[in-house]
Amino acid sequence: MSTITIPKRELKIIIQESIREILEQEFMKFRALFLPLISQKEQKDIERRYNRPSRRTAKSIETRI
Repeated sequence: MSTITIPKRELKIIIQESIREILEQEFMKFRALFLPLISQKEQKDIERRYNRPSRRTAKSIETRI
């Protein structure tokens, strides 16, 4: 059996990155639980009534302080 030597700092960084990835995945699953579910029929009705959202800015105000 062979052993691998990793500096303490490098091991800590690897563990932090792994935990960060896991938490990110779990939070995405958690957020998805709270998204309202709509049927395809409802979605098509919404798009028919209101069209798809545009990326244009409705109103823009620039102020100087």
